[in-house]
Amino acid sequence: MPVGSRVVVRMADSVDPASGRMTYRDFIGHVRACDGRMLTLRRDPAANGSRPSQDVRLDVAAIVAVKPIPERRYPFGHRDGSAS
Repeated sequence: MPVGSRVVVRMADSVDPASGRMTYRDFIGHVRACDGRMLTLRRDPAANGSRPSQDVRLDVAAIVAVKPIPERRYPFGHRDGSAS
């Protein structure tokens, strides 16, 4: 995975006890490093501001899917945008 690329990573989470179906957790962010066993991702902040960006380490063996996604668009004047 190229360092700096923005991706969504789907991880197997657990089995829902009520339905018996597998549940998943998605992480969206930029690849910082990948050594074949662990993926380090700079997770994007939540769109509503409830969670800041953070570095997460993900076990490659638990990854179900990885998909490239475009950069997030920010409204004009947003502090994370490039409009300044």
